[in-house]
Amino acid sequence: MWSLLFVLSSCHTLSQMSQMSQMSQMSHFTYIPDIINDLQKNAIENFRSGLNCAQSVLSAFADRYKADKNTALMISCGFGAGMGRLQETCGAVTGAYMAMGLHVCSKVIDNKDRKEKTYLMIRDFDQQFRNIHGATHCSELLKIDLKTPEGQHIFHDDRLNEVVCEKCIADAVSLALNSIGKIQL
Repeated sequence: MWSLLFVLSSCHTLSQMSQMSQMSQMSHFTYIPDIINDLQKNAIENFRSGLNCAQSVLSAFADRYKADKNTALMISCGFGAGMGRLQETCGAVTGAYMAMGLHVCSKVIDNKDRKEKTYLMIRDFDQQFRNIHGATHCSELLKIDLKTPEGQHIFHDDRLNEVVCEKCIADAVSLALNSIGKIQL
């Protein structure tokens, strides 16, 4: 199972490997919390540095899959604020979808299989994200209209970037890893 290999390859001692092996018997998708925390911190730091939500999530995963970070930033540039501030699918969510695609494509050769495995991960992720946040649309998550000056004013004054967006980014990272661990490649 991929998730067990992922965890075991991250361990540094035989004792850690033994502990993680025992933990994997309790759950079929176990990750070391430090890996999740590091990716979440990286994504949030990216966001605070001025990247949009999609760029922040995708670029946090780029190194992990040997993807060129600049290309990842260019591809995900228009996906922030629900795709070009249209407030459709949350940028953190679309960034996670792209990260799951990177994961699958780094492991699976056949494009038909790539698509099916990625679609499975996305559906799993979508359900988990909706369970936590109640929606995947930026407009429903923020409950304002970012296309208006008033909405942008509220976004900044109420610090929704910290209150809502950073939570969505952190959850997108952990849920993407969770979905990646569930699907057998």
